[in-house]
Amino acid sequence: MDTEIELKFLLSDNEFPLIPGLITQFAKTVINKPAKNLKNAYFDTPSRELRALDIGLRTRCCDDTCEQTIKLAGEVVGGLHQRPEFNLPLESGRPNLLAFDPSIWPHGMQVDAINDNLFPIFSTNFIRRTWLIETEQGSKIEVVLDKGEVVAQGQVEAISELEIELVEGQRSDLFLLADHLINLSGMRLGLYSKAARGYRLADDKPLKPNKVIGFVPLQLDVTQEQAFAAAINYGIQFVQKHEQCYFDKPSLKTLKRVIDGITLIRHSFRLFSGIVDKSSTEHLRGELKWLLSELEWVENAIHLKTYTSKRHAYYKKINNAPELAHVIDDLKDVQPTSTDIEDLFHCARYNRLILALTRWLVDKGWRQNWDQGSLNAAQMPLSDVARSMFDRDWEELHELLPEGKVLTKEHYLHLRSRLENTLLNGNCLGELYDKESRQEFRTPWVDIVYGIYELGTLSYLTQLCQGQNTEALAEIQRWLEKKADFLVGAMEQSRSVSFKGFPYWR
Repeated sequence: MDTEIELKFLLSDNEFPLIPGLITQFAKTVINKPAKNLKNAYFDTPSRELRALDIGLRTRCCDDTCEQTIKLAGEVVGGLHQRPEFNLPLESGRPNLLAFDPSIWPHGMQVDAINDNLFPIFSTNFIRRTWLIETEQGSKIEVVLDKGEVVAQGQVEAISELEIELVEGQRSDLFLLADHLINLSGMRLGLYSKAARGYRLADDKPLKPNKVIGFVPLQLDVTQEQAFAAAINYGIQFVQKHEQCYFDKPSLKTLKRVIDGITLIRHSFRLFSGIVDKSSTEHLRGELKWLLSELEWVENAIHLKTYTSKRHAYYKKINNAPELAHVIDDLKDVQPTSTDIEDLFHCARYNRLILALTRWLVDKGWRQNWDQGSLNAAQMPLSDVARSMFDRDWEELHELLPEGKVLTKEHYLHLRSRLENTLLNGNCLGELYDKESRQEFRTPWVDIVYGIYELGTLSYLTQLCQGQNTEALAEIQRWLEKKADFLVGAMEQSRSVSFKGFPYWR
C-alpha cells in the first residue's frame, strides 16, 4: 500500500511551458522521466456502490502495460490530499476486486456482488510528464503535469493539472515547492480529483453552490481541538468549492458563499480563542481581512441586482424614476467583472493564503504558543464547552433584545454583526445536537438576520435616492420607509416567537 500525500493545481495552457524552469530553480537535482500517454477507465456499479464508500477503482494502460488501482477513502485537509492506494497488474480489460487483499475493504462491503456488477463509468485520457526532484533538505518529490480530457456520456472536460506528491522526506518541502510554483499567475489550488469530476460528468450532476454555509461535521465525542480543526478544514473547502463553482458559472451569490467560508474561518479563530493564541493567526487574519476587502462590493452588487430584477417589487418603482435607474446603472458599470474575479482567484496572494491555511491546519500551527491551560482546554470534550458557549449567547441575546422593548430599524441594523456571530457559533458547534430541534430553534433567528439583510437593502436604496430632489424619488423614499416599517413588524413577530423556543442544546 502507498499513501498519497499531494497537492493539486489547475493551470492554464500558458503556464505549462514554465513549469520545468520553476522546478529546476527549486530543486537540488531533477530527473526528467519520459512522457506517457495514459488511458484510464473508472469502474463502479449502476447504483454507484463504490462511490458511496468513497472508493475509486481505476484501470490504467500505457503502451502494452495495464494495472488496476484501488483508492480508499482518505482525507482532504485544506488543499492537501491523502489517500491509501493499492496497485496490481491487470490481466484483462476488466478489473477484479477479488485480486486485492481482502483486509483492505471496509467492514460489511459486499465485494463479490459489487465485483459482478462493475462496468466502466467514464474515462480520463491524458499525456503525463513527470519529474522526480530532490530538495536541498533531501526530500524527494514527484512533479506531474497532466494534459488531456475526461470523457463521460458523450461529454468532455479538459484536464490541465499539476500534482506534486511527497515520495520521501519532509512534508514541509512539499509546501515550499508549492509556494514556489504559485508565483505563476494562471495557477490555483484544486480541490477535486479527476475521479470526482468524472462522476459529476457521468451522472450529469454539475457542482452547485450551497444555499447557506451549513454546519461543520462533528462526531459526538470530539475534543475542542478536533472541533476547531474540523471548522477550519470545513471553511477552507467551502471557499475552494465555491471558487470552482464561480469558474463553472459566475454568480454573485456564489461569491457570497466564498465570503461565508472566509467569515467562518475568521469566526473560528475567535470562537476557539482559548486554544488559539492571537499571535499564531496574525498573518492569516491579516490576509483573510485583505480577501474580504477584495470582495466587500459583493453585497451591494447583490442589492443592485435585486433592484433591477423584473421579478422583484422594486423593479417598477425604479423604472418610474429614471434618475435612480441611471445611478444604479453607473454603480453596476464599475463593479469588477468575472474576469477580474478569476484573476483574483488565480493570483499568488490568494493561493498563498489557501496554501498557508492548509499548512497551518496540517502542522497544527495553533500549538506553537500553548501553555498548560491551552492544552487542558484543547482536550476538553466539545459537548462540555458548547453548552456554556450557547448559554452565554442566549443570555446576551436577552440583554441585546429584551422582550419588553420595541426595536426600530436602526436597532436591528446595529445588531446585525452580533446576531450573525451567534448563528455562526451554531454553524460551528450545532452538529452535536438533534437536527430538528436545532432547526426549529434557529429558524426565527435566521429569519431575523435575513430581515436585517433586507433592511440593509432598503437603506442602501434610500441612500441612492437622497440628494436628488425629484417627486419620483421622494415617492420612492416614502414607499421604502413603509416597506422598512412592515419588515420590522415581521421581525418583531419573529423575535417574539424566538424567545419562546426551547434551547436545543439543553
